Amino acid sequence: MAAPEPQASLRIDKWLWYARITKSRTLAQKLAVSGHVRLNKGKIAATKTAVKPGDVLTITMPRRLMVLKVLKLGTRRGPAPEAQLLYEDMSPPSPPKETLVKVAKREAGAGRPTKRDRRQIARIRGFNETDPF
Repeated sequence: MAAPEPQASLRIDKWLWYARITKSRTLAQKLAVSGHVRLNKGKIAATKTAVKPGDVLTITMPRRLMVLKVLKLGTRRGPAPEAQLLYEDMSPPSPPKETLVKVAKREAGAGRPTKRDRRQIARIRGFNETDPF
């Protein structure tokens, strides 16, 4: 029995699933036809589009941009270390964390009053602590 010949190309949805870019093949199909995947700078019209070694995929995910160069096609969805051998990650580096989240600084005393502040306000206004109104 002869060994199977290596394939020259593979459907893009299968490759995305083999490379563990998506969790399921259905999600890979949806990602491919939704316009979030480009093959060598061109849009993909259908999931039957063939991928071959040397192709460059640009994938826009919800929180990041992935640029992947296809090195191998793969024959199965294996463990993560095996899947990482299928591509070379050429993605731009993510921005530093300090630029992602900008938290507004509050001045001392700004914001909601504390319980102590509310008691002081009540004393100034002349409210008795036992008298609710």
